Amino acid sequence: MEKLGVLAALTTACFWSLAAIFFENVTHRAGPLAVNFWKVTFALFFLTISAAFGRGLPFPTDASLHAWVYLSISGLLGFVIADYFLLNAYLLIGSRTTVVFQAITPLFTAFFALIFLGERMNPLSLLGMAVVIAGILIVVLSHRKGREAANSNSPSTLKGYLFAFLSTLFQAFSMIFSKAGLGDYSAISGTQIRIITAILGFGLQALILRQGKQVFVKPLKEGKVLKFLLLGSIVGPFLGVTCSLFALQNTAAGTASTLIALTPVFIIPPSIIILKQKVKPVEIAGAAIAVCGVALFFLL
Repeated sequence: MEKLGVLAALTTACFWSLAAIFFENVTHRAGPLAVNFWKVTFALFFLTISAAFGRGLPFPTDASLHAWVYLSISGLLGFVIADYFLLNAYLLIGSRTTVVFQAITPLFTAFFALIFLGERMNPLSLLGMAVVIAGILIVVLSHRKGREAANSNSPSTLKGYLFAFLSTLFQAFSMIFSKAGLGDYSAISGTQIRIITAILGFGLQALILRQGKQVFVKPLKEGKVLKFLLLGSIVGPFLGVTCSLFALQNTAAGTASTLIALTPVFIIPPSIIILKQKVKPVEIAGAAIAVCGVALFFLL
């Protein structure tokens, strides 16, 4: 099952790279809060159908109190808090620069897993983590050095860096609570619990900020916004998050987090195809290094 966990983590990175493209596009049109609310709402619909056919239970009514508490906290940290900072970072510095901070998520995750879960990564895993992170940093820093470096000291850019960092920190905490709460429970139903918490959190946030119409109604009236929300919700909180929980369930939190952090590498092809961006040779080299690091995890 260890190898399946590794594959699930890699699949998560693929899905999240597509989600980053879709959500960056639609966030400029609908706003971060509206995107956050509808992406998890649509995802819950798809998860409910999957659970009904796959488990015979459309909702996680068989989950223990322990699972509900830990996975709800995970949903609050990962969706409501981390994604708030993530989507605002997309607006301020773009998805390609924001994901540079995802490269340090494995470090936080492995550290928190050691403290709270007692998980220790073996030397080969640590080497694989280092190589993967090095490759990711080469990819994203080479991109930032070119087009975006000129504005790196502007207030909005610095704020974007702070938001991206906070997103990374809360995402690491979220993964620890997910692993602690999931146990051997269904990854699909576990994702449902996290998303139910997220829907309540985003809905309450919209009401408190008096953005009800902008969040609940306006996005549904724009066809292009609705299209990207649906696509993003499928590859992000539906398929991506479910795969991430399966990965956490079957491999060490540090390992899963490292491979999921490959999003900046996997985001290169859709950036070329969808956003028509050019890729530098050094980015290809960084991607190759990251892939070599991934290979080390398959030698475990």
